[in-house]
Amino acid sequence: MKRFIFLSTIIYTLLLLGLVSLNGGLIATAIPFALYLLYGFYNAPESPQIRIERKLSSDRAAPGTDVIVTLTVHNDGGSIEELSIEDKLSSNLTLRLGSTRHLFRLPKGSSHALTYTVAGPRGAYNFESVQIEARDGLGLIHHAKTIPTAGQLFVFPDVRRLKSVVIRPRKTRVYAGQIPARAGGSGTDFFGVRDYQPGDSPRAINWHASARHADSLYANEFQQERVADVGIVLDARERANLFHEGHSIFEHSITAAAALSDALIAQGNRVGLLVYGSYLNWTLPAYGKFQRERILHSLARATVGHSSVFEGLEHLSSRMFPPESQIILVSSLTNDDLDIVVQFRARGYQVLVVSPDPIKYEIELLPSAKHVEIASRVVRLERNLLIRKLERAGVQVIEWDVSKPFDQAVGPVLMRPHSQGFVHWRVS
Repeated sequence: MKRFIFLSTIIYTLLLLGLVSLNGGLIATAIPFALYLLYGFYNAPESPQIRIERKLSSDRAAPGTDVIVTLTVHNDGGSIEELSIEDKLSSNLTLRLGSTRHLFRLPKGSSHALTYTVAGPRGAYNFESVQIEARDGLGLIHHAKTIPTAGQLFVFPDVRRLKSVVIRPRKTRVYAGQIPARAGGSGTDFFGVRDYQPGDSPRAINWHASARHADSLYANEFQQERVADVGIVLDARERANLFHEGHSIFEHSITAAAALSDALIAQGNRVGLLVYGSYLNWTLPAYGKFQRERILHSLARATVGHSSVFEGLEHLSSRMFPPESQIILVSSLTNDDLDIVVQFRARGYQVLVVSPDPIKYEIELLPSAKHVEIASRVVRLERNLLIRKLERAGVQVIEWDVSKPFDQAVGPVLMRPHSQGFVHWRVS
């Protein structure tokens, strides 16, 4: 359009000067420019009738994995001498191969496919539209248009496989699982002795107890194993995740939450996820592979945020979790969190805190100096005091040195049934 205005100005100026000065040479000079402009009008493209289809080689990927994006352009209108197309990418996506900008000729009724390869960190990425521009061969006339092309890519967190996670909530559900239900029935662990009833297997008879009673038979009873309700709370507050020069421990918390949810769902439990940050993102509890997918989608979208309303954990309501169920808090912990966590334990919930060690994480970011060492000792004493108070309240705490892989460092600890006498593990 700028070229069209420039040519029109030249033609008008030459004609005006030629008429005013009665100089035929100036008028003749304007003729080539006028012909050039008329030719451009004659070959000017119509308003483009373009359809664009987007296809991703995969709509879900692991961090850093290549994903091929294919755009197929269909021309339902007249021929286009020059068609420029540009696809906008999120700033977090990296272009690995190809280009998001192309220029080509598109005859009437034809199609053209173009591809490029991207990769990115954990996150949810939307491909919303493509910018096109149709021009004539001389570049005089052009039509620009934005065409919506829906597409979404989820880069899920890396899921570390855990063999099992041992939990002992007070209340279980009715379905068979792997958690002792504190009730007699079919199982593998001995629970008690009861009167022998018709229909019981002869193998269940406890002959030692029956020998002491001449007129009665007694049978062994085993502890039932069932599934449970588990609520995983992921701490996404800035104050608990951001440290020196903007470094964040949040990705390690994401890794822990993904591994825990995957293992607990695989054990048949009903699992829900609450992302607690600038707002509450609650994935309702459910079972099975579909629930695993829902949780992974929620973790892909999770970001660190700040809100004066959710600065503390006081808005973490017990109404969100079934009574006497298992709660797992994934958080680096702050001193203000003590009362809320203890309150949940006092209400009958079994509470497990998986805490990425923020002190060791931040020390590695700071220069080696005497004042840094002294400050780290003071902060470590405060943190140890916080954990001791949680321990006395019956809360199981696992500290994790994030320099070690989660499955290797924390996995063996999660497989061990804990006792109320010792519930604090520091894994390094």
